[in-house]
Amino acid sequence: MEIKQIDAGVLNVGYLEYGPANGWPVIQCHGFPYDVHAYDDVAPQLAAHGARVIVPYLRGYGSTQFLSPNTPRSGEQAALGSDLLALMDSLNMEKAVVGGYDWGGRAACIVSALWPERITALISGNSYNIQDIANYSEPAEPEVEANFWYQYYFHSERGKRGLEKDRRAIASLLWRMWSPTWGFDPATFEKTASAFDNPDFVDVVIHSYRHRYGLVNGDPTVGALEEALSAQPPILVPTITIDGDADGVSGSTASHAHKFIGPHQHRVFRAAGHNLPQERPNEWAQAVLDAVQLTAE
Repeated sequence: MEIKQIDAGVLNVGYLEYGPANGWPVIQCHGFPYDVHAYDDVAPQLAAHGARVIVPYLRGYGSTQFLSPNTPRSGEQAALGSDLLALMDSLNMEKAVVGGYDWGGRAACIVSALWPERITALISGNSYNIQDIANYSEPAEPEVEANFWYQYYFHSERGKRGLEKDRRAIASLLWRMWSPTWGFDPATFEKTASAFDNPDFVDVVIHSYRHRYGLVNGDPTVGALEEALSAQPPILVPTITIDGDADGVSGSTASHAHKFIGPHQHRVFRAAGHNLPQERPNEWAQAVLDAVQLTAE
């Protein structure tokens, strides 16, 4: 499909669009290290149900570019949430169904928590994705810590150089580790891997994994938003949260249920890993449709 471009906030955002221009609005966001192709089999199903589906490249990916060389190449959560809200404004979407997983799920959760009047429903892989940065220095169980090796790797200059040197190899390894039951082929990976050639990819990724641990400063222009997120705000919009029971990095997030104070369902996709919409597109698309129905209950 043709990649479209639109100025939104500090970015010129590249995105795919499916369905009628007057369809009910949906935005689906990818995570790290993935891209818009995570929704190749989801978006057409939603479009067939009358949705206008927008699938954007996040900052640092694909054809999305910063409008100014002076904008910090931040990967912090507040920046991702601000990007999604700005995209909705630029697309003239007063309200939308939003969804995603990993980084994209974080952006969707942030807008849902802080601007619920803009959200029809939320679909979130790995549930409540808003980071509790104040407590990120508290260690988890050793098995969980081991899953986060790549984050600690990126804290070092060695890790940054490793990502610069061979971002494809690192991403491919993470795909295999995080989705051990997903038999993706080389062509599927390469279709996405070109998105990592974005000139800002490394800087955005490294900043993301350092900022969440309080190791670097954030972008001051989203400082107030970051402060609001430190309160760990609950989400009151109708929500379906999803885990894959073979997720090699996140594990179960059923315990997050108390953060969703509106209509809420939690689902587990069997034999699915971390990249939920690409591994289980039919189930993900159904979750989007079902989340919309929650608004009527």
